[in-house]
Amino acid sequence: MTTTFLPCGVYHENYIQDHAWWQTKFIKGKMLLLFFLLFILIPLLADTYILSICNQIGYTILGAIGVQLLIGYCGQLTLGHAAFVAVGAYTSTLLILEFPWPAILLNLGLAYPISIFIAGLMAGLWSVLFGLPSARVKGFYLILTSMAAQFIIVDFIITQYVSQIGGRGQAFSLPPGTIKLGPWLIDSDLKVYYLMILLCIICIVGVANIMRSRVGRAWVAIRDNDISAEVMGINVIKYKLLAFFYAGFIGGIAGSFWISNLAAISPEHFPWSWSLWLVGVILIGGVGSIHGTIFGALFMVLVMESLQLMVLPLADIYPKLLMDFLFIKEAAFGLAICMFLIFEPNGLAYRWWQTKNYFNLWPFSY
Repeated sequence: MTTTFLPCGVYHENYIQDHAWWQTKFIKGKMLLLFFLLFILIPLLADTYILSICNQIGYTILGAIGVQLLIGYCGQLTLGHAAFVAVGAYTSTLLILEFPWPAILLNLGLAYPISIFIAGLMAGLWSVLFGLPSARVKGFYLILTSMAAQFIIVDFIITQYVSQIGGRGQAFSLPPGTIKLGPWLIDSDLKVYYLMILLCIICIVGVANIMRSRVGRAWVAIRDNDISAEVMGINVIKYKLLAFFYAGFIGGIAGSFWISNLAAISPEHFPWSWSLWLVGVILIGGVGSIHGTIFGALFMVLVMESLQLMVLPLADIYPKLLMDFLFIKEAAFGLAICMFLIFEPNGLAYRWWQTKNYFNLWPFSY
């Protein structure tokens, strides 16, 4: 028997129903509406400014998914994820600009798609390298080892050596026509937006499926109690390093995507503060929730953009406000973290869950 609503006494009859993505007709309708909004309505109505904000949100989601996987699902603290995003961005850039691709691949527009995958692999391997200390240390000490990735990879290797390839100095220029996905040239905010939507869907679906597998259950067991997980026969070191690889792989995809939105790439695009920002995204959105990653990215980007719009009219009266906006933004970020930790420690995803259950169970929502 299939019905539209589940909570009030209707149960699944088999495992496939229980693990279906869209379990009711109502949810299917909501998802169709969401796809209509993302793929048709926003591209038709949004101007360049709105599309740029959407691309920023997508980039934040892609960057934060890896952090969510490490912290929220596997319990491995990290403050150096921006380094792996940088590895992905520079790997993809170098492959596009410097690698001698066969003419057939260039004509088919496969150079950039292949570079995205290789960028993810490289970032994943670097992430595993800096995740090796997790076999011995945890907590505060693991945070320090993850921070070392930022200073070693970005501030030393990329800044001092990788950026000098080809005699370019600090920045790699990405001329128009460089980024091509098959027959489509990624040369406008709208095309970047569609690429962002595609990559976000692939990464979100991938992580959601992994979390429903044996690997995901092992990560959750390690997060809850790694000693108990080891007693139950879980190879803790193996699964920790696997978590670092997957997180780095997604971070590499995020970096490879972001170069499609830039005219030039330099180490300044990947500061250590970006790692802090991504951790803040999952704290505000909700730790251990894919929904939390999306909600946190929406909240952070939209609030900061709204704050900038509020500051702009005052800049005519107080010009120094515009010059100091970076400090205002950082202060707002810190305040948002504090407010959520005090008043909503479970994040926006938990509030969404409560609201959804209230309406699903109405009028018996008590």
